[in-house]
Amino acid sequence: MRGLLWVLAVFALAVGLSLAAHLNDGYAIFVFPPYRAELSLNLAILLLLSGFVLGYLLLRMVTHTLRLPLYVRDFRSRRRDLKGRAALFAALQAMFEGRYARAEKSAGKAYKLGQAPALSALIAARAAGEMREIERRDEWLNRADNQDTDARQARLAVQASLLLDERRYDEALALLRELSAGEPKRIATQRMLMKAHQRLGHWDEVRRLATSLAKRGALDDAAATQLRITAQVEALRQQAGDASGLAACWQQTEDRLDERVARTAARLFIDSGDCRRAHEIVEAALEAEWSEALILLYGECTGADLLAQIERAEKWLKARPRERALLLTLGRFCLQQELWGKAQSYLEASLSEEPSRSAHIALAQLFERIGKSEDANRHYRASADAKLRL
Repeated sequence: MRGLLWVLAVFALAVGLSLAAHLNDGYAIFVFPPYRAELSLNLAILLLLSGFVLGYLLLRMVTHTLRLPLYVRDFRSRRRDLKGRAALFAALQAMFEGRYARAEKSAGKAYKLGQAPALSALIAARAAGEMREIERRDEWLNRADNQDTDARQARLAVQASLLLDERRYDEALALLRELSAGEPKRIATQRMLMKAHQRLGHWDEVRRLATSLAKRGALDDAAATQLRITAQVEALRQQAGDASGLAACWQQTEDRLDERVARTAARLFIDSGDCRRAHEIVEAALEAEWSEALILLYGECTGADLLAQIERAEKWLKARPRERALLLTLGRFCLQQELWGKAQSYLEASLSEEPSRSAHIALAQLFERIGKSEDANRHYRASADAKLRL
């Protein structure tokens, strides 16, 4: 529609000019001594307009000719930029596909074409690192660092990730601390920090970072809980053999009622000779959640007031009369207290629920102490059955 309007406007202008030319009887005289030329005014106007148009076109041609080298440079630059972008996109796609050799090659091409050189170098470094080409990886990292100071954060992140893959955790941790100095709440950095601290045994930091990531929704609650529990368990294990350090670490432990945490702490306190503390830990954890492993651990160490332990275990037995681990523990307690009849009764009840190596050995020890060698030998032989539980 717009084109039609332009055509109509041109025709109208032509008609108007034609009518104006017919009505115009004037003439123009051009004097070039000793010459003199007389032209109609219409022809003079037409010649002037034609001269103006020809002059304008000639000027444009000269200007375009003079600027031709600049146009060529711009064209080559645009073509180079297009090739660089295509190479960079190809590098990213190959990287995500796991085709690391192609990713490095394409990223190198993008780097040579000047397309985001820092980013291209980092992609090439990551690809070379995945292929364990350490020299090429370091060379690309240096190129990325030299290209753009603004890319330093990205270079540190890539380098730290590569160091973690190589299990060079101390070096990775140093880079990650520098990286987190600017943006301490960056999720990717916190994830790598947690991995480095976990491998280095910095369990307090692992617990802190797991809690932080869970609050931000970057780690689901179940995974965060498992990491936090693991951190507390490993922190306790680090204090093995150090009674004061173990006690201090236990005071700082949060999930004391968790079965894994309580079992680890109780085992360590038993090994250090503190049965009283071990029993307190197990009793509290059992009140929160029953655990066969905990009740068996409860019976491995006897405290100063063994009768009180027997009484407490018998209360538990009222609620769980057929719990084989609880019957075994009671049998062990009665054996220590030299309550032979009760010990035999509990141990045989445990065997009737489920045969176990521990119950057979405990009965064998009982029969040895009361002088029944034949029965003791029979239970020792039975305990050698590899199919039995511990």
